[in-house]
Amino acid sequence: QVQLVESGGGLVQAGGSLRLSCTVSGRTFRRYAMAWFRQAPGKEREFVAGINWSGGSTYYVDSVKGRFTLSRDNAKNSVYLHMSGLKPEDTAVYYCATGSTYSGPYDYWGQGTQVTVSS
Repeated sequence: QVQLVESGGGLVQAGGSLRLSCTVSGRTFRRYAMAWFRQAPGKEREFVAGINWSGGSTYYVDSVKGRFTLSRDNAKNSVYLHMSGLKPEDTAVYYCATGSTYSGPYDYWGQGTQVTVSS
């Protein structure tokens, strides 16, 4: 079966950096788009960033543009979200997802990794 395993979350001070990783098994990784979503307490899950199958195109929600960078390594079946300039409002559970295109639909999801940014 398809599995997505995230790692790299944690507690960081405002202005700091973290790198989230997501490794996919059970499907031909290079054929699919990948994305990161996040959900903060009491809020709906929101799209953060997406990347197409080749890594040639990336897409970001406005609130993270210039601070987050999404990349993928198809040889390692992995996608990476490098987050810098973190703000308390970035605090959320971050989920990676895989789908046919970067705009969705996404048919498989990871279990989530907590990112907490202290002020």
